[in-house]
Amino acid sequence: MMKRIFVLAVCLPLWFTVPATAREKAPIAGNWNCQAHGTAQGDISFTLSLTQNKEAVDGSIAAASPIGGTQISSGNFRRQVLEIHVDTPQGNYVLLGRYNKGHLSGTWSNDTEKGAWEGDREGSKPKRKKHIQS
Repeated sequence: MMKRIFVLAVCLPLWFTVPATAREKAPIAGNWNCQAHGTAQGDISFTLSLTQNKEAVDGSIAAASPIGGTQISSGNFRRQVLEIHVDTPQGNYVLLGRYNKGHLSGTWSNDTEKGAWEGDREGSKPKRKKHIQS
């Protein structure tokens, strides 16, 4: 009986710290609800589904836009900055975003346009600022 109590007292706190530790090692991994500003079609919502292995980032993007849903061509996360490249028949896109406590914000560009974007981890409280169109 004492052995069981000891095991629970030692292992139970460790069990609850595993998800937090995993998030610290891969803070970009997961689903992100995002919005691109400044496109020819106006603001466009999109979802990033990301996996992370050290600095390498992979996954997919789903949007109600000309690019639709597609795989990320390449991506990385260094010094709190996410860089994603998406190459499609409609054009090549680059997203740059700074990570801050479950929020991403930065710039996007393609072969002919550029603008701002932001996103929040799915399930987190949105930290979006009011965007002023220029």
